[in-house]
Amino acid sequence: MSLFIIIIATVLVNNFVLSYFLGICPFLGVSGKASSAIGMGFAVTFVMTFTAAITWLIKYKILIPFHLPFLEYVSFILIIASLVQFVEMFLKKSVPGLYRALGIYLPLITTNCAILGMALLGSLRNYNFIENLVFGFGAGIGFTLALVIMAGIREELEFADVPKPLQGAGITLILAGLLALAFMGFSGMISGG
Repeated sequence: MSLFIIIIATVLVNNFVLSYFLGICPFLGVSGKASSAIGMGFAVTFVMTFTAAITWLIKYKILIPFHLPFLEYVSFILIIASLVQFVEMFLKKSVPGLYRALGIYLPLITTNCAILGMALLGSLRNYNFIENLVFGFGAGIGFTLALVIMAGIREELEFADVPKPLQGAGITLILAGLLALAFMGFSGMISGG
């Protein structure tokens, strides 16, 4: 499969947040400000890309040759948790402002089901190493795109006259649904992915 098709399909057509509804917790929690959304997007993209590479290596170089496919979930979760700890330590030391802005949502990347979903989908699709790496990177870019779009809309909503019953989570969920509908428009662009 073409690498271009994989990345376009993952970013637009099969966006993990807006198509599969994975990773909704950080999507809703961190999308209040564009700066924190971009930071979270980069952190998730880093973790997804490296998770894609490492999980492929673990699966095809250790688990399958040694007949241990039943350890796939456990090993994938350990890889994700380790990468998130690395990102957390790096941000705490290098970018303390972003570290504080992300707050509780940074360690929650460990339990972000979009990352585990990406690792498992890449495994199910039997991508080769490069395809899986591009798939992971595309999933992270798609997550970042959805997060930044939502953050931009929510920043503009601060100046809008939103009816009282819809303020807060109500309008955010309505916007997420509308974004998902908008991204469904890309579904005819590429079948599969």
